[in-house]
Amino acid sequence: MKKQDYLKWDEYFMGIALLSAERSKDPQTCVGACIVSQSNKILSVGYNGMPIGCSDDEFPWDREGAPLETKYLYVCHAELNALLNYTGTDLSGSRIYTTLFPCNECTKAIIQSGIKEIIYLSDKYSDTDSTVASKTMLRASGISFRAYNPSGKEINLTL
Repeated sequence: MKKQDYLKWDEYFMGIALLSAERSKDPQTCVGACIVSQSNKILSVGYNGMPIGCSDDEFPWDREGAPLETKYLYVCHAELNALLNYTGTDLSGSRIYTTLFPCNECTKAIIQSGIKEIIYLSDKYSDTDSTVASKTMLRASGISFRAYNPSGKEINLTL
């Protein structure tokens, strides 16, 4: 008899996004993303962090202050990193699992890439203009999005 409590696809891919988020050095918000093909193959992963060559010890991680003294003008979001980390040529019809609903800038890149579905864990910024704009663009472009429904399953990893 086969094992019955194996991970479902959504659990598996959101788990990969959550594990990817653990690579982030952001002290407040760690985000991970996982892009998956129509045939359930992982195509790329990403997490929020500084661009390559920009030391995460020298650039700011603050949320408050003058724009050039906060992280917002520097950090590359998890979704954009996953898109940029992809080494193939076609993401058409794929889906992205992300731990936080994508901002308007990442949403534009997601739309342009050909991704057809977004599965997100948190929508804590749902009332912001950025998220409202994201959802407006996604609806207009026919890309579906849905909240991940946590199963409550826990996995303990010893690394």
